[in-house]
Amino acid sequence: VERLLFDPDMNIQAPPNLSGGLLKPLVDAGINDWGGVSPVTPDFVNPEAPWPHLDLLGQATRAAGKRLVERVAVYPAYVRAASRWVDPALSGKLLDLVDADGFARSDDWSPGLQSAPPDKEAAWLSAPAVQAGEVGRLLAKAARGASLDEAETVRLFRTRGEDFAAVCRAADELRREVCGDTVSYVVTRNINYTNICSFKCQFCAFSKGKLSENLRGRPYDLPMEEVAARVREAWARGATEVCMQGGIHPSYTGQKYLDLCKVVKAAAPGIHLHAFSPLEISQGAATLKLPVPEFLTALKAEGLDTLPGTAAEILDDEVRRVICPDKLCTAEWLSIMKAAHRTGLRSTATIMFGHVDGYRHWARHLLRIRELQGETGGFTEFVPLPFVHMEAPIYLKGRSRRGPTFREVRLMHAAARLALHPHLTSIQVSWVKLGAEGAQACLNGGANDLGGTLMDESISRAAGAAHGQELPPQEMEALIRSIGRAPRQRTTLYGEVAPAVR
Repeated sequence: VERLLFDPDMNIQAPPNLSGGLLKPLVDAGINDWGGVSPVTPDFVNPEAPWPHLDLLGQATRAAGKRLVERVAVYPAYVRAASRWVDPALSGKLLDLVDADGFARSDDWSPGLQSAPPDKEAAWLSAPAVQAGEVGRLLAKAARGASLDEAETVRLFRTRGEDFAAVCRAADELRREVCGDTVSYVVTRNINYTNICSFKCQFCAFSKGKLSENLRGRPYDLPMEEVAARVREAWARGATEVCMQGGIHPSYTGQKYLDLCKVVKAAAPGIHLHAFSPLEISQGAATLKLPVPEFLTALKAEGLDTLPGTAAEILDDEVRRVICPDKLCTAEWLSIMKAAHRTGLRSTATIMFGHVDGYRHWARHLLRIRELQGETGGFTEFVPLPFVHMEAPIYLKGRSRRGPTFREVRLMHAAARLALHPHLTSIQVSWVKLGAEGAQACLNGGANDLGGTLMDESISRAAGAAHGQELPPQEMEALIRSIGRAPRQRTTLYGEVAPAVR
């Protein structure tokens, strides 16, 4: 009667120690919470009645067609709206304890830390495959290339236990079908030409703006001579690509980006220039009073080859209003990418997740990337970038989580493989964010590309990541072979690398 009378979102609780053994009938009657369950210890037994062991309670819950999931004292729906319901002085401590769905974190791991990924889900992944009803239907739908809707994609992110294992297995089977057993990588050098930025992105520990927001390192703006020297060095060391991005320097105009293209191509005419986020494209076009397509055409004429798909963060304005309120909105980011693709410039696509976002935001992001890719075909790869929290301003202010859990990282790579199929065929894993072991796990769950060797990396390390300086080709290939896969050095556009350059 309570379930019928109240709103469907009402939490209805029944203490399992007072249920008289009627656990399944209580679940069937509409409850969704067992309340506070204390472990039975020799020095304390509840005077009313002993609580059932968690394993037994989990078995009884599964028998009723549900899954037992730990929550914190605050119900998940209120955690997800913490800014409304939770005292700001306590919200940071609460957010440290939860995942993106508002339940208790399933592990203590965080991206960027020098620690091995947890093996909590390993037993499920090694168990015999179980193709559960609803989840099995969604996996079959995704495998045949049909588009999942928002609710269906959220359902993939909510999987645990054998359903989680089924999602990872299905993603890896699809990866093998589409990409084979080869893992690709590109030899590249990152050149972050300035960390001075007039924007106030709350997740960024790299840029240097107001003194109160300055964190690691000193502000810099590389001279053109230094940019050229780094390009020449990269080419001499066998790089086929330089990846160039920077802060939005208040004195930069679109001419600066055109000049950077000229400098790179003069220093190494054969190198691929992968540069300038959509935010930099927008800023450069505005300062020259040019339409975005015209500015992109000018950049291409000066040597720009492809664009990095950064500044995407989460393609949902509910999140962007919190983490990057003065940045491009979702529609603007997508519009610039569409213009680039129509100009003949291909790009990557990224997602930066695990801060103030939730599963519905992740689902919307994937669906928006799928829609644009179906229209233009211009994205070369999808790159999940888990939030590195240690030095990020929004985390230090107690307003974000400490990155995704490892289960969520695995699911992001797997769900991307499934949700973007068949339009986007390459899913990249960031060894910079995850380390070697984390990257290997994701390569066994739908990913097929290990990204760039980097030579230099500033953004993740500024946020506190322990990885990121360089992973040379020999180590890349050893890492790939250690999981029984074949390494392949590629170009930025997934072509073959000339033997003389390799």
